[in-house]
Amino acid sequence: MDGSMPRHHAARVEAAIASGQAARSALVASWRRSSRLHHLDPGGCSAPLRLSDVELRRARERIAPLLAAAQGAMDRLYQAVGAAGCCVLLADGEGVPVDRRGTPADDATFQSWGLWTGALWSEEHEGTNGIGTCVVEQRPLTIDRDQHFFTRNTLLSCTAVPIYDHEAAFAGVLDVSSCRADRTDAFSNLIALAAGEAARRIEADLFRRAFVDARIVLTQGPDGQSVGLVAVDADDLVIGATRTARAALGIAPGRPLQPMPAADLLGGEPAQDHLAGGQRAVLQRALLRAGGNVSAAAKALGVSRATLHRKLKRFELKH
Repeated sequence: MDGSMPRHHAARVEAAIASGQAARSALVASWRRSSRLHHLDPGGCSAPLRLSDVELRRARERIAPLLAAAQGAMDRLYQAVGAAGCCVLLADGEGVPVDRRGTPADDATFQSWGLWTGALWSEEHEGTNGIGTCVVEQRPLTIDRDQHFFTRNTLLSCTAVPIYDHEAAFAGVLDVSSCRADRTDAFSNLIALAAGEAARRIEADLFRRAFVDARIVLTQGPDGQSVGLVAVDADDLVIGATRTARAALGIAPGRPLQPMPAADLLGGEPAQDHLAGGQRAVLQRALLRAGGNVSAAAKALGVSRATLHRKLKRFELKH
């Protein structure tokens, strides 16, 4: 990198911010956050900050379920992109890589660039970059070379995809990074597809681990192609749904799901709601449909309020 490069890149970043392009460009909006909100200098040359070993261990412990769910998908993704000079990083919700895959021969290079576990890649610390900007915008994106805020990062190409947990809340970022100059647009598109598929596999595994005793039902995403997952318990109540499933079914993401009858949500043949059989499940569905109103639930079931109260007490159901 010659001496004029830092000055040229910094001037380009500042000119774009000053021109007001942030209102039309997500990239310039990120540059503006980096400069005006976080008070970073695009010409800054300090090395990326890193957590201590103790801090990194605690960060890993905080997202232990995600780490466990990600192992297989990270291995497969690295097998697909590692030979092309890429490393694979799993970052937490703060933009700190907590796990990685990379070729040992490239370790020294990637470590010097900060593409390593424990590095602080939030926008607050590193300006516009794949991991940090994905944390802020929570969408798949690629920050390629001089799209980075810091001049010292303009040799990097980073593709990042958000990962959502079993409650459809943002949980972390899967990133594929390279510092090779021969990374083409076509190859970047393939990396983005592979990273996106790996992130969905991680989400599915995370979801299945969270609802290990439930029946998992597949749903079609709002785009007609992606697949969502719904967890249904032994009482035929929906107790969980992935982000894709929630989008298709009109359920708010990022919060625990209030149980609801599967037939009401997913359609199909509803369970026979009479008290002759499967009484606990029938009672739960009736109460949920009545919003917890015992009188309304009793009427729907064709029994007296006193009878329903006795049934609820028998099955230890709260209302």
